[in-house]
Amino acid sequence: MSDFDRVRGIALELPEVEESVSWGTPALKVRGRLFLRRHEDPALTVVKVSPQERGALVAERPEVFIVTPHYENHRYMLVRTGDLPDDELRELVTEAWRLSAPQRLVRAFDDGAAGDRAPG
Repeated sequence: MSDFDRVRGIALELPEVEESVSWGTPALKVRGRLFLRRHEDPALTVVKVSPQERGALVAERPEVFIVTPHYENHRYMLVRTGDLPDDELRELVTEAWRLSAPQRLVRAFDDGAAGDRAPG
């Protein structure tokens, strides 16, 4: 399984995700808004991220989380997704989805996720 196949599998579990093409590579969108795409280098995935989170991730592991000059002024970074365990990759993909999904859809997702949890 390729790194992007792992990313795609996680993303397609989220509400209203659709497969697309962006810059000639496979991409994932929610209601037409891009949040992930495979980079031209298949070891990398372009991931939407908040500026604060991006700064923290790049500072922590610059060999995994990369910002090239092309992405400096955009809410994206490059990620070596093959270096991430499944739980961390799931969190990254879900947060990227949240940044692109309409707030009503995010709230419905959160309400459903909370309903799925057993009481503590």
